[in-house]
Amino acid sequence: MVCPRCIMAVEEVLAKLDIGFEKVELGKAIIYGPLNEGKARELEEGLRTLGFDVLKDKDVQKIEKIKNLLQEQLQQEKVDDDFNLSGMIKEHLAEDYSRLSNLFSSLQGMTIEKYFIHLKIEKAKELLFYQELTLSEMAWKLGYSSVQHLSTQFKKVTGMTPSEYKKLKDKPRKGMDEV
Repeated sequence: MVCPRCIMAVEEVLAKLDIGFEKVELGKAIIYGPLNEGKARELEEGLRTLGFDVLKDKDVQKIEKIKNLLQEQLQQEKVDDDFNLSGMIKEHLAEDYSRLSNLFSSLQGMTIEKYFIHLKIEKAKELLFYQELTLSEMAWKLGYSSVQHLSTQFKKVTGMTPSEYKKLKDKPRKGMDEV
């Protein structure tokens, strides 16, 4: 699910099948109680007619593993110059990257690459907050080819340059697990 219309469509399927739910959000629906096999099958069919797949717990666990791998990567001393995102994920999960990428996008509403960029920008915000490194050192540590590349992505994600962010009195940040 990647848009409000998708969420509404899922809510309609749940209501039509008389399945009580707490909320429907990007990539998941929180329902009240377990479903019997018949209801679960009806729900799956209803969602498939809309073009959605029902993700099993294994898939959710794979997404969490990808997120954890990427977060761990940023906790390292430095993102290596030859760091290969798809190669690292494929190596750790031993699955086709294309399939994992599609799964991630369908659940998270963004690509793995975009998610990693968001994580790197949150790490940059953290480094700016503590003011321990120069922008050049940050770019190097986060695996950017230049300060300009870091600044461009920072502005694209936050709407401001790292220098503008640094001047803010109250610096808004997210935890790595909130990205």
